[in-house]
Amino acid sequence: MSLPPFEHVVRDHGARVLAICRARVDAVDVDDAWSETFLAALSAWPDLPEDLDVAAWLATVARRKCVDVHRARARRRADPVADLPEVPAEDGATEDEGVWRHVASLPPKQRQVITYRYLGGLSHARIADLVGGTEAAVRRAASDGLKSLRERGIR
Repeated sequence: MSLPPFEHVVRDHGARVLAICRARVDAVDVDDAWSETFLAALSAWPDLPEDLDVAAWLATVARRKCVDVHRARARRRADPVADLPEVPAEDGATEDEGVWRHVASLPPKQRQVITYRYLGGLSHARIADLVGGTEAAVRRAASDGLKSLRERGIR
């Protein structure tokens, strides 16, 4: 079995990678993280093994690119000021964005597991490889994260 053309990979996995990026970086950085993920994937594509689990590999690339975005933002951090300007409320927030805000407020491991499992479609075993720990710990983090979301009225 050979790897599919890269255009098919972007088409088939673009939404999943976008969901991972949304869960891991601020809204202003999502597009950059998504683009960087696929640029890195494209440059590595010709040299990858043919039996590669593309979804899991892209999830790993996306996670690393999100870390890069956080590091870059930390380097660009502005000097603190005494008075912060008022931030206007987001009137046009969609229901999906509201869910993402709740997912983003989960503890880091729960947020990662929920993202990889329910948005990335990865197995518990693969998630354990990505975030560290055992399958049982991943299942527990997913359960706790879902319970917390349900308590907030998210279904």
